Amino acid sequence: MQIIIKNGRIINPATKHDKVADILICEQNIVKISGEIKSKEAHIIDASGKIVSPGFIDLHAHLREPGREDKETIETGLISAVTGGFTSVCPMPNTQPACDNQAQVKFLLDKSAAIGLARILPVGAITKGRQGKEMTEMCELKEAGCLGVSDDGDSVEDPGVLKRAMEYASMAGLVVMVHCEDKKLASGGVMNEGYWSTILGLRPIPQEAESIIVERDIQLARRAGARLHIQHVSTRKSIEAIREAKRRGDRITAEATPHHFTLTDEDLKGYDTNMKVNPPLRSQDDVQAVKEAIADGTIDAIATDHAPHCESEKEKEFDFAPFGMIGFETALSLSVTELLEKGMIDWKGIIEKMSYNPARVIGYRGGNIAEGEPADITVIDPEKEWEYTREKIRSKSSNSPFIGRRMKAAVTDVIVGGQMVLTAGKIVRGR
Repeated sequence: MQIIIKNGRIINPATKHDKVADILICEQNIVKISGEIKSKEAHIIDASGKIVSPGFIDLHAHLREPGREDKETIETGLISAVTGGFTSVCPMPNTQPACDNQAQVKFLLDKSAAIGLARILPVGAITKGRQGKEMTEMCELKEAGCLGVSDDGDSVEDPGVLKRAMEYASMAGLVVMVHCEDKKLASGGVMNEGYWSTILGLRPIPQEAESIIVERDIQLARRAGARLHIQHVSTRKSIEAIREAKRRGDRITAEATPHHFTLTDEDLKGYDTNMKVNPPLRSQDDVQAVKEAIADGTIDAIATDHAPHCESEKEKEFDFAPFGMIGFETALSLSVTELLEKGMIDWKGIIEKMSYNPARVIGYRGGNIAEGEPADITVIDPEKEWEYTREKIRSKSSNSPFIGRRMKAAVTDVIVGGQMVLTAGKIVRGR
């Protein structure tokens, strides 16, 4: 099948190009980029007035399958991802059972291939069962298709185990993706420690629960010679440690989520459990620090931490509701509203953080619109305004605090491996 994307504004951070041109796609690849391309056989996408971006890559998501298909399945998760413009997703291994062996990796890859929507880029567990005690067979995980390892949801508490795992991951060619949280300091807390936790009477989580582990893991990675990726950074202290590590030349990358640069702990005044996330929503100063770190490159990527939960679970008292919110379908618009429209970054910056940089973090051939490259492409209407409603949510779960919010910028078309999977905002089964 041939596809021509016509008259779109192609923004490609990999080559620093920002120009209006046509793109010809044949089979799985981009075969030509030119001022005007004609073909009687090709399917035409009119991208006039739209932005053509390399397909978004989400470094941090939870698809719940296997084990909690009541919250999300691989299929519903990938439908939601494609709707948000993501052509590739890195599912975290905290499933039931954990993704800690070749069989689990094969299950993910086979299932996603059969569904035929976004690609899955597997992340295996650092330790068996994510128990923090015994390392997984990382070379086998790499052979099966993993690009990184993580015990996301938990830090590896034992620094000796983590250091050895980092050394092993470095030999296997895997990036170590870490959730930084000192459980003892967090001590059962449910929101950020500060003025609002006192006012609301909710158990606090101090900033140091994150920043101390960030500093520890940076030091261990430097010693082990490992590539370290720090997940969902949320505090100024963590950012300062990452910024200093980068100045030293450490092999460090980091991500932030839209909710951590959009919402603050003050927003919990209504006790909305959809805002209960881990790490928690922080202070206005922390939010500003995250935005500044995205702007200056300290934070490399925007990731969703898409975490679906059943409505019955989120309807519990705040102390007992699970952490997490969904995020695939709102990530782009929140980035536009909070970063682009507030002058923190431009369109190139958004695309760099959501596509090009994530590909570099995990060593994946993606995030690039160029002749000969895989045709993973996201088309965006930058001016379209829309309302995020419960009825429109494509995820199996609806735990989002942004329901009812007016949004700006919408994904209209998505191509994965040269096949249409979203056209005019509607899912199609092209693959």
